[in-house]
Amino acid sequence: MKYDEFYVESIRDPKGFWKRQAQNLIWDDFPTEILREAPHGGSHWFADGRLNMSYLCIDRHLEAGHGDQVAIYYDSPVTQVKANITYQQLKDEVSKLAGGLKELGLEKGDTAIVYMPMIPQAIYAMLACAHLGVIHSVVFGGFAPHELAIRIDDCRPKVIITASNGVEISKIIPYKPFVDEAIGLAKHKTERVIIFDRKQGVHIPKMDYDVDYETLVNTSESVGPVSVESTHPLYILYTSGTTGTPKGIVRDTGGYATALKASMNYVYGVEEGDVYWAASDVGWVVGHSYIVYGPLLNRNTTILFEGKPIKTPDASTFWRIISEYRVKVMFTAPTAIRAIKKEDPEGFLLKKYDLSCLQYQFLAGERCDVATLKWTQEKLGIPVIDHWWQTESGWPMLANMVGVELQAVKPGSAGFPVHGYDVQIMDEDGNFCDVGEEGFVSVKLPLPPGCLLDVWQNTERFVAGYLKKFPGYYFSGDGGYRDEAGYVYITGRVDDIINVAGHRLSTAEMEEVVASHPAIAECAVFGIHCELKGQKPLGLAVLKSGTKISSRDLEEEIIHKVRREIGAVASFKQLLVVNRLPKTRSGKILRKLLRNIADKKEYPIPSTIDDVAIIDEVKAVYRTKNIGKFKKETL
Repeated sequence: MKYDEFYVESIRDPKGFWKRQAQNLIWDDFPTEILREAPHGGSHWFADGRLNMSYLCIDRHLEAGHGDQVAIYYDSPVTQVKANITYQQLKDEVSKLAGGLKELGLEKGDTAIVYMPMIPQAIYAMLACAHLGVIHSVVFGGFAPHELAIRIDDCRPKVIITASNGVEISKIIPYKPFVDEAIGLAKHKTERVIIFDRKQGVHIPKMDYDVDYETLVNTSESVGPVSVESTHPLYILYTSGTTGTPKGIVRDTGGYATALKASMNYVYGVEEGDVYWAASDVGWVVGHSYIVYGPLLNRNTTILFEGKPIKTPDASTFWRIISEYRVKVMFTAPTAIRAIKKEDPEGFLLKKYDLSCLQYQFLAGERCDVATLKWTQEKLGIPVIDHWWQTESGWPMLANMVGVELQAVKPGSAGFPVHGYDVQIMDEDGNFCDVGEEGFVSVKLPLPPGCLLDVWQNTERFVAGYLKKFPGYYFSGDGGYRDEAGYVYITGRVDDIINVAGHRLSTAEMEEVVASHPAIAECAVFGIHCELKGQKPLGLAVLKSGTKISSRDLEEEIIHKVRREIGAVASFKQLLVVNRLPKTRSGKILRKLLRNIADKKEYPIPSTIDDVAIIDEVKAVYRTKNIGKFKKETL
């Protein structure tokens, strides 16, 4: 089919379009009211429909005779453990854990926190909550106690489901002491903590609220799925980089299921029975949508990977998994590819594996620089597709939709609007921008199914953050522009636009130039305070392994390169070499944090010990180079 026809249909007749997509699911009560405006100005999809997400992900496939198909390939190079989990085995685990949760008093509408590493029990926990209509909130495994405590107080869980420990390459991270400390810090006192013991020799402090995971499952009776309203919250997911009260994105059930099922086919080109791999974490939106719910809804085999793109054991890990499990479509963040490229710039390790099964490589999570996309394309020899979406949207907003019509890839562009998203570029006054003119990326209401339902317990924040800036539109918070062919380019968060002596400049554009240097593995460019010009750009770069160039020579080359490709107006005059850049667990570089450190402004307390070490390294470089507020006279 043609993209233009398909897309226009979704915008011109959203009710008809999404009703047809909803028919690909099995409903307890098929909706008669397809779209309803919510009181806060957002949208409620399929409001009078009823269904259950766990049933759609598991039971329906058993009823169709696919119980023996592998649902999950679990591959943990950090523990040398592998497992093939069929749909029948998945049902047994989920229904018994759901029975255990029910015995502990959990029921539809209650909340539960899942604080686990990348192990099958994390997926079982998510699905068991969905099975009962319990609203889960997955918190990144290993987050520091104060981060966990904030989320406990916000979502007020009846239980926390955790594990004895996680493994970071070769380091054991004990989880239970973190949970105990977080409960001590939180005002809300969680009733029960369910602990899965990985039996890796980690001491598990005993508390009165503890429940052993295996005992609970082994002594529980299986229970059936609970039918819920389409608008019933499936989960709360807190956005990264929050300060103070976190922002809990609320996702519905029916709209989300409908959108994910359609996206697997149309965006990613995945058919039922295919092997699909999103190399992410279940604690991030990609993990929710494309490790767990999307693939299982679509009867795919999903891969649960406990490891890193490098050092587990080396930069060939991704290629080994693709080859071993015959992955058809893979999705990861550009930062993972840059890490691999840094360790193996010539791609020698990639050539060791048969990757003929891989048809498409998708990238998202942060803006993909042209150099990274081209390197991946060259080494894999297949379409490499950058696409764009957010925690708030839950599924892609811009993409080259390979299941509809694969079009030419334009490096730097995230593609075209995905079905249901009426994407517009607007100026400060709410006028539509001309072709090539940068503005605010916004989406005309109603948003399609699957997007955020609300902000947990804070509708005012939902309206103020997303609907108020441009009435009748969802404001994404990102800047971008559209070219003459309709391709959309995302230039980064609008607060990444800096004002240098009255000139509004995109740090993302400068970052693109810096990243293209052959010696640089990854980089960040952001604005810091300047007494003379208001702001000035500062670049931080991590070098590729084995690079032999002095910091001074590299800085001079980059300064000339930015001046040549952007102009003297960019006022780019300083590049610092660092060992590592601070990132969220999803791989996004914390540019605002780097800027705030340079300007001596408040910034969030680091989540892990490793984060603290990275920040200390950056501070040391700032002091050495006399950056911003770290001028020698202030030390």
